[in-house]
Amino acid sequence: MTTAPDIRTETPPPDFPFSWDGTRVPAEVEELRAATPVRRVRTIAGDEAWLVSSYDLCRQVLKDDRFSLKDTSAPGVPRQYALTIPPEVVNNMGNITGAGLRRAVLKALNPKAPGLLARLREDAHRLVDLMEAEGPTVDLRDAFCEPYSAGMHCRILGIPQTEAPAFLRSLDIAFMNSACPITGAKINWDRDITRMTALLDDPATHGLMGELAALRDDPDYAHLTDEMLATVGVTMFGAGTISTSGFLAMALVYLLTHPIARDLLRDRPDLIGPGVEELLRVNLSIGDALPRLALEDVLLGDVRVRRGELVLVLVEGANLDPEKFPDPHRFDVHRDNTADHLSFGGGAHYCPATALGRAHARIALEVLLERLPDLALAVPPSQLVWRTGFMKRIPERLPVAW
Repeated sequence: MTTAPDIRTETPPPDFPFSWDGTRVPAEVEELRAATPVRRVRTIAGDEAWLVSSYDLCRQVLKDDRFSLKDTSAPGVPRQYALTIPPEVVNNMGNITGAGLRRAVLKALNPKAPGLLARLREDAHRLVDLMEAEGPTVDLRDAFCEPYSAGMHCRILGIPQTEAPAFLRSLDIAFMNSACPITGAKINWDRDITRMTALLDDPATHGLMGELAALRDDPDYAHLTDEMLATVGVTMFGAGTISTSGFLAMALVYLLTHPIARDLLRDRPDLIGPGVEELLRVNLSIGDALPRLALEDVLLGDVRVRRGELVLVLVEGANLDPEKFPDPHRFDVHRDNTADHLSFGGGAHYCPATALGRAHARIALEVLLERLPDLALAVPPSQLVWRTGFMKRIPERLPVAW
């Protein structure tokens, strides 16, 4: 009987992430998935980790409680990159649940909240009005994706729309992937927590932050500090805005570089809903991978992952796995299993804002494709400049014309 070689001894492991270009899947992805779907790689932080690239194995990691998100922030463990937030905030939804705030947060993230979708549509039309006034070319990320997403999160949190620029300015640093700690990250974090704490006492604050502020008078929530409540607001704004604006920007990149898909959704707006689901599957907005730390030895495929080792779930590998999604690079709004993609994660850390994220993208595409039916890139795709060392793949600018 033969045993598999211990690929921990291979030197040197390839560096990960492989590419920041959001217009094509890195060649390494399909090669690794076919040959070594559990592969040793070197992270930005210089540590070694297991990169998992097939759908079944990625799903196994996300659903298995022996792979922990919270413990990826523990001292001394291998890192994907240096933390830009306090370690205790990494497991944010777990903290929210533990503090008894999950119900309030899920209520705020419900797209069926009275008037929310109507206001989203109003915001989208208002932004297109501004684009048309400034046109005929604009940076679609700056003119639409970011303000649209930031505005939605201000509405959810119940803070003034005028607060969006102040909290937005932290995100370029907060979501960096760096080998070493970033000075500006802590400065921005402290400033944003102070700002959100002040909003707890603002009589104009309503929505989620208004509900959280009211809990301070409830003896059942005496364990909550203002800093804990402000942390909920800051992390929801940051993670929510960067995720939704990043996906929307990348969905638009895909449509603008695949005109057949763009024309289909423009001419058949009834297909935009399933189109968003397929865009979630094929888009490359997750720039790195979802980290988990093994809490005990676990057999993952043919590899025994040891306790204390870092595992990285490569979402784009899973979502483009032909064993799960036949002809995976084909944009097909009629797939039966498109919603099985892992773009929202899985298991205990499945994103609680999935319905809201879908609605956010659907309304944006409906308005953009209706109002600007000839929307197109204003530069060749090869001229798009891609942000490096970031948790999301995004173009630095997305110049469009119509």
